[in-house]
Amino acid sequence: MSKPHTNWQFIATQIAHTTKQSFDIENISSVSGGSINSAFIIQSKKNCYFIKLNRVDLLPMFEAESAGLKEISQTNTIKVPQVILSGKTNDSAFLVLEKLSLVASSIQSDKQFGSQLAELHRTHQPQFGWQQNNTIGSSKQINTLTDSWVIFWQQHRLGFQLSLAASNGYDTTLIHSGEKLCHSLAYFFSNYAPQPSLLHGDLWGGNVSAVDNAVPIIYDPACYYGDREADIAMTELFGGFSSIFYKSYNESFPLDCGYKVRKDLYNLYHILNHLNLFGRSYQQQAQHLIDLLLSEIN
Repeated sequence: MSKPHTNWQFIATQIAHTTKQSFDIENISSVSGGSINSAFIIQSKKNCYFIKLNRVDLLPMFEAESAGLKEISQTNTIKVPQVILSGKTNDSAFLVLEKLSLVASSIQSDKQFGSQLAELHRTHQPQFGWQQNNTIGSSKQINTLTDSWVIFWQQHRLGFQLSLAASNGYDTTLIHSGEKLCHSLAYFFSNYAPQPSLLHGDLWGGNVSAVDNAVPIIYDPACYYGDREADIAMTELFGGFSSIFYKSYNESFPLDCGYKVRKDLYNLYHILNHLNLFGRSYQQQAQHLIDLLLSEIN
Protein backbone atom coordinates (compact mmCIF):
# COMPACT_ATOMS: atom_id res chain seq x y z
CA MET A 1 0.00 0.00 0.00
CA SER A 2 1.00 3.60 -0.49
CA LYS A 3 2.53 5.53 2.34
CA PRO A 4 -0.12 7.92 3.65
CA HIS A 5 1.76 11.02 2.53
CA THR A 6 3.01 9.98 -0.91
CA ASN A 7 3.24 13.16 -2.94
CA TRP A 8 1.38 11.96 -6.02
CA GLN A 9 1.09 15.48 -7.41
CA PHE A 10 4.88 15.82 -7.45
CA ILE A 11 5.17 12.50 -9.31
CA ALA A 12 2.48 13.61 -11.79
CA THR A 13 4.35 16.87 -12.38
CA GLN A 14 7.57 14.96 -13.06
CA ILE A 15 5.76 12.68 -15.50
CA ALA A 16 4.39 15.70 -17.34
CA HIS A 17 7.81 17.35 -17.44
CA THR A 18 9.52 14.18 -18.76
CA THR A 19 6.89 13.25 -21.35
CA LYS A 20 6.17 16.88 -22.30
CA GLN A 21 2.46 16.11 -22.03
CA SER A 22 0.02 17.34 -19.42
CA PHE A 23 -0.84 14.76 -16.77
CA ASP A 24 -3.74 15.41 -14.42
CA ILE A 25 -4.42 12.50 -12.08
CA GLU A 26 -7.80 10.84 -12.57
CA ASN A 27 -7.20 7.63 -10.61
CA ILE A 28 -4.58 5.80 -8.54
CA SER A 29 -4.97 2.08 -7.86
CA SER A 30 -2.70 -0.32 -6.01
CA VAL A 31 -1.33 -3.44 -7.71
CA SER A 32 -0.60 -6.68 -5.88
CA GLY A 33 2.14 -9.19 -6.61
CA GLY A 34 5.43 -7.64 -5.51
CA SER A 35 7.06 -8.36 -2.14
CA ILE A 36 9.78 -5.71 -2.27
CA ASN A 37 8.06 -2.58 -3.57
CA SER A 38 4.59 -1.06 -3.44
CA ALA A 39 3.12 -0.86 -6.94
CA PHE A 40 0.41 1.36 -8.41
CA ILE A 41 -1.29 2.33 -11.62
CA ILE A 42 -1.68 6.08 -12.05
CA GLN A 43 -4.03 7.38 -14.72
CA SER A 44 -5.02 10.60 -16.42
CA LYS A 45 -7.73 10.88 -19.06
CA LYS A 46 -5.25 10.03 -21.82
CA ASN A 47 -2.32 8.20 -20.24
CA CYS A 48 -1.58 5.44 -17.76
CA TYR A 49 1.67 4.47 -16.01
CA PHE A 50 2.99 1.76 -13.72
CA ILE A 51 4.74 3.08 -10.61
CA LYS A 52 6.92 1.40 -7.98
CA LEU A 53 7.46 3.01 -4.58
CA ASN A 54 9.91 2.29 -1.80
CA ARG A 55 11.94 4.10 0.85
CA VAL A 56 13.79 7.25 -0.16
CA ASP A 57 17.18 5.65 0.57
CA LEU A 58 16.43 2.91 -1.97
CA LEU A 59 16.41 5.28 -4.94
CA PRO A 60 19.72 3.73 -6.19
CA MET A 61 17.86 0.41 -6.52
CA PHE A 62 15.36 2.03 -8.89
CA GLU A 63 18.11 3.87 -10.75
CA ALA A 64 19.94 0.58 -11.33
CA GLU A 65 16.73 -1.11 -12.49
CA SER A 66 16.12 1.78 -14.86
CA ALA A 67 19.66 1.51 -16.23
CA GLY A 68 19.25 -2.25 -16.72
CA LEU A 69 15.99 -1.88 -18.62
CA LYS A 70 17.57 0.75 -20.86
CA GLU A 71 20.62 -1.42 -21.49
CA ILE A 72 18.46 -4.35 -22.57
CA SER A 73 16.25 -2.07 -24.67
CA GLN A 74 19.25 -0.70 -26.55
CA THR A 75 20.11 -4.20 -27.81
CA ASN A 76 16.84 -4.32 -29.81
CA THR A 77 16.47 -8.00 -28.90
CA ILE A 78 13.74 -8.49 -26.25
CA LYS A 79 10.96 -6.10 -25.32
CA VAL A 80 11.14 -4.47 -21.88
CA PRO A 81 8.91 -1.82 -20.31
CA GLN A 82 9.86 1.68 -21.37
CA VAL A 83 11.37 3.69 -18.53
CA ILE A 84 9.73 7.09 -18.03
CA LEU A 85 11.75 8.31 -15.03
CA SER A 86 12.94 7.57 -11.52
CA GLY A 87 13.20 10.01 -8.65
CA LYS A 88 12.13 10.75 -5.10
CA THR A 89 9.64 12.78 -3.12
CA ASN A 90 10.22 13.76 0.51
CA ASP A 91 9.11 10.32 1.68
CA SER A 92 9.38 7.89 -1.25
CA ALA A 93 11.66 6.78 -4.04
CA PHE A 94 9.74 6.02 -7.22
CA LEU A 95 10.15 4.42 -10.64
CA VAL A 96 7.70 5.21 -13.44
CA LEU A 97 7.33 2.72 -16.29
CA GLU A 98 4.96 2.40 -19.20
CA LYS A 99 1.82 0.46 -18.30
CA LEU A 100 1.58 -2.75 -20.30
CA SER A 101 -1.31 -5.19 -20.64
CA LEU A 102 0.29 -8.57 -20.01
CA VAL A 103 -1.11 -11.81 -21.42
CA ALA A 104 -0.23 -15.45 -20.80
CA SER A 105 2.76 -16.89 -22.61
CA SER A 106 2.01 -19.06 -25.65
CA ILE A 107 3.83 -21.50 -27.91
CA GLN A 108 4.60 -18.60 -30.23
CA SER A 109 5.89 -16.28 -27.50
CA ASP A 110 7.99 -19.05 -25.88
CA LYS A 111 9.64 -19.84 -29.20
CA GLN A 112 10.30 -16.18 -29.89
CA PHE A 113 11.62 -15.65 -26.36
CA GLY A 114 14.16 -18.45 -26.78
CA SER A 115 15.63 -16.96 -29.94
CA GLN A 116 15.50 -13.39 -28.62
CA LEU A 117 17.25 -14.32 -25.37
CA ALA A 118 19.97 -15.96 -27.45
CA GLU A 119 20.40 -12.68 -29.31
CA LEU A 120 20.53 -10.72 -26.04
CA HIS A 121 23.30 -13.06 -24.88
CA ARG A 122 25.31 -12.22 -27.99
CA THR A 123 25.68 -8.69 -26.61
CA HIS A 124 29.19 -8.63 -25.15
CA GLN A 125 31.62 -6.30 -23.42
CA PRO A 126 35.31 -6.82 -22.57
CA GLN A 127 34.91 -7.52 -18.83
CA PHE A 128 32.57 -9.37 -16.50
CA GLY A 129 30.38 -7.25 -14.26
CA TRP A 130 28.67 -3.95 -14.96
CA GLN A 131 29.18 -0.21 -14.62
CA GLN A 132 27.21 -0.13 -11.34
CA ASN A 133 26.05 -2.36 -8.52
CA ASN A 134 22.39 -3.32 -8.32
CA THR A 135 20.17 -5.66 -6.32
CA ILE A 136 19.07 -9.28 -6.57
CA GLY A 137 15.76 -9.33 -4.78
CA SER A 138 16.50 -6.88 -2.00
CA SER A 139 20.14 -8.01 -1.58
CA LYS A 140 23.03 -5.94 -2.84
CA GLN A 141 24.63 -7.37 -5.98
CA ILE A 142 28.27 -6.42 -6.55
CA ASN A 143 29.20 -5.91 -10.21
CA THR A 144 32.83 -4.76 -10.00
CA LEU A 145 34.35 -5.11 -13.48
CA THR A 146 36.64 -8.15 -13.53
CA ASP A 147 38.74 -9.78 -16.26
CA SER A 148 38.32 -13.31 -14.91
CA TRP A 149 34.91 -14.97 -14.72
CA VAL A 150 36.15 -17.46 -12.12
CA ILE A 151 37.35 -14.62 -9.86
CA PHE A 152 34.12 -12.67 -10.46
CA TRP A 153 31.90 -15.61 -9.46
CA GLN A 154 34.19 -16.53 -6.60
CA GLN A 155 34.33 -13.06 -5.04
CA HIS A 156 31.22 -11.15 -6.09
CA ARG A 157 28.64 -13.93 -6.23
CA LEU A 158 29.29 -17.01 -4.08
CA GLY A 159 31.85 -15.37 -1.80
CA PHE A 160 29.64 -12.36 -1.15
CA GLN A 161 26.63 -14.52 -0.27
CA LEU A 162 28.70 -16.85 1.92
CA SER A 163 29.98 -13.83 3.84
CA LEU A 164 26.39 -12.71 4.37
CA ALA A 165 25.44 -16.20 5.52
CA ALA A 166 28.32 -16.20 8.02
CA SER A 167 27.28 -12.81 9.39
CA ASN A 168 23.70 -14.11 9.65
CA GLY A 169 24.91 -16.95 11.85
CA TYR A 170 24.40 -19.92 9.54
CA ASP A 171 26.02 -23.29 10.05
CA THR A 172 29.82 -23.30 9.87
CA THR A 173 29.74 -26.52 7.81
CA LEU A 174 27.85 -24.67 5.11
CA ILE A 175 30.29 -21.76 5.18
CA HIS A 176 33.44 -23.93 5.19
CA SER A 177 32.25 -26.25 2.43
CA GLY A 178 31.12 -23.24 0.40
CA GLU A 179 34.54 -21.65 0.79
CA LYS A 180 36.17 -24.92 -0.28
CA LEU A 181 34.01 -24.87 -3.41
CA CYS A 182 35.00 -21.26 -4.13
CA HIS A 183 38.68 -22.19 -3.99
CA SER A 184 38.08 -24.95 -6.56
CA LEU A 185 35.92 -23.04 -9.06
CA ALA A 186 38.54 -23.19 -11.82
CA TYR A 187 37.82 -26.93 -12.13
CA PHE A 188 34.43 -26.20 -13.72
CA PHE A 189 36.01 -24.03 -16.42
CA SER A 190 38.98 -26.14 -17.48
CA ASN A 191 37.49 -26.68 -20.95
CA TYR A 192 35.08 -23.76 -21.11
CA ALA A 193 35.74 -20.03 -21.42
CA PRO A 194 32.53 -17.97 -21.19
CA GLN A 195 32.20 -14.58 -22.79
CA PRO A 196 30.83 -11.56 -20.88
CA SER A 197 27.23 -11.63 -22.18
CA LEU A 198 24.51 -9.19 -21.18
CA LEU A 199 22.31 -11.05 -18.69
CA HIS A 200 18.88 -10.30 -17.29
CA GLY A 201 20.26 -11.62 -14.02
CA ASP A 202 17.00 -12.60 -12.28
CA LEU A 203 15.36 -14.69 -14.97
CA TRP A 204 12.64 -16.69 -13.24
CA GLY A 205 9.11 -17.17 -14.51
CA GLY A 206 7.71 -14.23 -12.56
CA ASN A 207 9.86 -11.81 -14.56
CA VAL A 208 8.79 -13.01 -18.01
CA SER A 209 5.44 -12.58 -19.72
CA ALA A 210 3.96 -11.54 -23.05
CA VAL A 211 2.02 -8.66 -24.49
CA ASP A 212 -0.39 -8.41 -27.42
CA ASN A 213 0.37 -10.57 -30.47
CA ALA A 214 2.38 -12.99 -28.31
CA VAL A 215 5.41 -10.69 -28.02
CA PRO A 216 7.61 -11.80 -25.09
CA ILE A 217 8.61 -9.23 -22.49
CA ILE A 218 11.03 -9.31 -19.55
CA TYR A 219 11.20 -6.96 -16.56
CA ASP A 220 12.67 -6.53 -13.05
CA PRO A 221 16.25 -7.14 -14.25
CA ALA A 222 19.39 -7.51 -12.15
CA CYS A 223 21.68 -6.91 -15.12
CA TYR A 224 25.37 -7.59 -15.47
CA TYR A 225 27.70 -9.13 -18.05
CA GLY A 226 28.51 -12.75 -17.31
CA ASP A 227 28.27 -16.34 -18.48
CA ARG A 228 25.00 -16.74 -20.38
CA GLU A 229 24.56 -20.10 -18.70
CA ALA A 230 23.75 -18.24 -15.46
CA ASP A 231 20.56 -16.85 -17.02
CA ILE A 232 19.53 -20.22 -18.44
CA ALA A 233 20.26 -21.94 -15.13
CA MET A 234 17.89 -19.65 -13.26
CA THR A 235 15.09 -20.44 -15.71
CA GLU A 236 15.32 -24.02 -14.40
CA LEU A 237 15.47 -23.15 -10.70
CA PHE A 238 11.77 -22.74 -9.90
CA GLY A 239 10.15 -25.25 -12.20
CA GLY A 240 11.62 -24.35 -15.55
CA PHE A 241 10.23 -22.81 -18.70
CA SER A 242 8.61 -24.67 -21.58
CA SER A 243 10.51 -27.18 -23.71
CA ILE A 244 9.74 -24.93 -26.69
CA PHE A 245 11.73 -22.11 -25.10
CA TYR A 246 14.79 -24.32 -24.48
CA LYS A 247 14.63 -25.84 -27.96
CA SER A 248 14.44 -22.41 -29.55
CA TYR A 249 17.35 -21.08 -27.47
CA ASN A 250 19.59 -24.04 -28.25
CA GLU A 251 18.81 -23.89 -31.94
CA SER A 252 19.88 -20.24 -31.91
CA PHE A 253 22.84 -20.49 -29.51
CA PRO A 254 23.68 -24.07 -28.39
CA LEU A 255 24.77 -24.55 -24.79
CA ASP A 256 28.07 -26.22 -23.92
CA CYS A 257 27.79 -29.82 -22.69
CA GLY A 258 29.23 -28.80 -19.31
CA TYR A 259 26.17 -26.68 -18.58
CA LYS A 260 24.42 -29.61 -16.88
CA VAL A 261 26.96 -29.42 -14.04
CA ARG A 262 27.59 -25.66 -14.01
CA LYS A 263 23.89 -24.84 -13.72
CA ASP A 264 24.06 -26.00 -10.08
CA LEU A 265 27.01 -23.67 -9.54
CA TYR A 266 24.98 -20.74 -10.84
CA ASN A 267 21.78 -21.61 -9.01
CA LEU A 268 23.70 -21.97 -5.75
CA TYR A 269 24.08 -18.18 -5.82
CA HIS A 270 20.31 -17.70 -5.86
CA ILE A 271 19.69 -20.34 -3.20
CA LEU A 272 22.26 -18.69 -0.92
CA ASN A 273 20.56 -15.36 -1.58
CA HIS A 274 17.20 -16.88 -0.63
CA LEU A 275 18.81 -18.28 2.50
CA ASN A 276 20.01 -14.82 3.47
CA LEU A 277 16.71 -13.16 2.59
CA PHE A 278 14.14 -15.70 3.78
CA GLY A 279 15.80 -17.96 6.33
CA ARG A 280 16.84 -21.48 7.19
CA SER A 281 14.34 -23.27 4.96
CA TYR A 282 16.93 -22.85 2.17
CA GLN A 283 19.94 -24.10 4.16
CA GLN A 284 19.52 -27.77 3.30
CA GLN A 285 19.13 -27.02 -0.41
CA ALA A 286 22.23 -24.81 -0.37
CA GLN A 287 24.27 -27.51 1.41
CA HIS A 288 23.03 -30.16 -1.04
CA LEU A 289 24.17 -28.10 -4.04
CA ILE A 290 27.58 -27.44 -2.48
CA ASP A 291 28.06 -31.15 -1.71
CA LEU A 292 26.94 -32.10 -5.22
CA LEU A 293 29.41 -29.71 -6.80
CA LEU A 294 32.27 -30.78 -4.52
CA SER A 295 31.58 -34.41 -5.49
CA GLU A 296 32.34 -33.45 -9.10
CA ILE A 297 35.81 -32.35 -8.04
CA ASN A 298 36.72 -35.19 -5.67
